[in-house]
Amino acid sequence: MSEVAGRKRGPARRGMYILPSLFTAGTIGAGFYAIMQSLQGSALEPHHFDYAALAIGLAIPFDGLDGRIARMTNTASDFGKELDSLADVITFGVAPSVLAYSWGFRMLPPTMDPMLRHKLMQIGAVVCFLFLICGACRLARFNTSADAKPKNPGRPDRKYFVGMPIPAAAGVIAACVHYFLGTPVFSGAVAAVWIGLIGLVGFLMVSTWRFWSGKEITLTGRHPFQLLVLIGAAVSVLLLFSQVLLFVIALGYMFSGLLARAAYSWTLRRRRNKNPDGTTPRPTGDSI
Repeated sequence: MSEVAGRKRGPARRGMYILPSLFTAGTIGAGFYAIMQSLQGSALEPHHFDYAALAIGLAIPFDGLDGRIARMTNTASDFGKELDSLADVITFGVAPSVLAYSWGFRMLPPTMDPMLRHKLMQIGAVVCFLFLICGACRLARFNTSADAKPKNPGRPDRKYFVGMPIPAAAGVIAACVHYFLGTPVFSGAVAAVWIGLIGLVGFLMVSTWRFWSGKEITLTGRHPFQLLVLIGAAVSVLLLFSQVLLFVIALGYMFSGLLARAAYSWTLRRRRNKNPDGTTPRPTGDSI
């Protein structure tokens, strides 16, 4: 009897290992779709850029679900971790880089100064490539760091990411494109601002500044159904007002790291001024 039960549980158990990989495959599919839409976008068909941005945005929850499902079902594996990292490079590295260049620089009008247009496109291509490199380095550091510490530690009861996560960085680019509903950049001044934003997001990924991880949120508490209702309501509002809310959430998360670093620097400066011997007490840190 036990042998028969073991045979029945065997295939089901093996099937559970496929479940997290299916979500990872969905993330890769969203990235491929975003790249294809970015290449099809134009001034006459800006909706392709918007579709690419939405695909990247939809891939973010998929990226978070595969790891949670693997931990909940106890099916985490080295293969799944490597596949997840490759998926992140494609969907949150390559796809937003192609979208950022196609939307922000490729559609600059030929009527503007040819030399300025050429320079903006060149610099834009370099900055988009650096965004991709920074994202890949961020993933490599996350995979190899056993207990990384942020340079500006926060509350001891919270966990933080060291540097901006690559899905959040890709979300900034996607949210900006979606805010304008895919209408590409036609101004040299706006293209220059776009260069600065992409460069800033790339720097934040490889920085050692802290960003809230949200790992304190769990559905295994005493009132999970109340949390599910709140999540459902939040998703409904997000779908209705996605254009503005995604833009505010993405930029708000980005600036949270900047504000946390500025607040930490200000606190250190105050401590140095209070200590006559010039020494600074070292605060306790937090792991990612």
